Amino acid sequence: MKKLLRHLEPERLGSAAAAWFRERIDAGPLLRLLDRKTVPAHRYSWIYVLGGAALLLFALQVASGSLLMLYYQPTEAAAHESVRKIATEIPSGWLIRSVHAWGADLFIACVALHFLVKLFARAYRKPREMTWFSGMLLLGLALAAGFSGYLLPWTELSYFATLVGTQIPGTLPVVGDWIVHFLRGGDQVSGDTITRFYALHVMFLPLLTAAVMAGHTALIQVQGMSLPIGLPEERVRDRRPFFTEFLLSECCLWLLLFGTLVSLACLLPVGIGVKADPLKAAPAGIKPEWYFLFMFQTLKCLPELLGVLLFALGGLFLFLVPLVDRRASRNQRSPALTWLFVMLVAYALVFQTLAARAPGGPSHSAEVVRGAPLAGTLVSLALLWTVIGFLVYALVQLVRVNRRFRQMSVRPPDRPKQQAAAEE
Repeated sequence: MKKLLRHLEPERLGSAAAAWFRERIDAGPLLRLLDRKTVPAHRYSWIYVLGGAALLLFALQVASGSLLMLYYQPTEAAAHESVRKIATEIPSGWLIRSVHAWGADLFIACVALHFLVKLFARAYRKPREMTWFSGMLLLGLALAAGFSGYLLPWTELSYFATLVGTQIPGTLPVVGDWIVHFLRGGDQVSGDTITRFYALHVMFLPLLTAAVMAGHTALIQVQGMSLPIGLPEERVRDRRPFFTEFLLSECCLWLLLFGTLVSLACLLPVGIGVKADPLKAAPAGIKPEWYFLFMFQTLKCLPELLGVLLFALGGLFLFLVPLVDRRASRNQRSPALTWLFVMLVAYALVFQTLAARAPGGPSHSAEVVRGAPLAGTLVSLALLWTVIGFLVYALVQLVRVNRRFRQMSVRPPDRPKQQAAAEE
């Protein structure tokens, strides 16, 4: 009996379980790879945190969207009423829905900013072409997720914006009508369109995004973090271990980002909106979501076919820019491409501003539902930020301790005082 009790001790059970897994799964190569992973420290080190921020926001989107799926009904008759039920009857339903809506905006903004930073840093240069291709796919999937999710509340603004957005590919010759029919599930935006967009939004796009994101992350793990073009290796101040220092620092950003997202959802909750009525005329000033505004304004200034072709060619150029920029592989910056990138960003900002300043209706109705009084919401947010502050402080202190121990371990040992005196 005593022998049996000794075998059931937690230490022995843990050792036996670890030995059992080691015999069947050889994780040694993976652990050695993770142990060698470092992050270069230099004046532009902040560019390395944007990818992790996008990963956190994607995880929050999946979690909040999964909760909304429990009550949402993707039919023309019940879609809007189910959204109203989530916002007014389900406990904390208004908060989860607002977190999901604001999270979508932050996710797309973070992915877009990550794309711009890597574009100007020439992170696509050899041997990271595949990493760039997968990142461009992620940007396209993020925009597709935003477009497909915009229709699901079935408000009049989302209905007419989807009606206009799905009609744009119809200007293409030969395949235009087929694309419109495929997107809508018919000739008009209807309940079939809701079902089709719902399937894309909750199943196909998240699965594809997760798969591409996993491949993107794996490529980064294998190839390591790239240095901005023109930054020599000698200017790298340090190489921080990924798990013991960089990841802990990024967790601080994640906590701050989570607090910001919850604060936006509490203080600026998403409105329910007016139910869509296909028989009514479109209200004045219909606009898409903010991340499509510069495209919307461009199509107002150009013929639709010309605008669609320009966007297609521009997207193809950005996708294939690693094959175009030959000088980047030699760690040389191309002034012509730099000016082209600056002009593209300036164009997007100007047309974004013009579209935003144009007269138009609000993106949501004034009907806003908050599950708690404003005073109670502010107290809850104060408690949340207090907890976040303590956690961030603890993580920062842990990073400092780990850095100090690492520096002490690589520092050469001091010579004995007697030996140093004899040498003098």
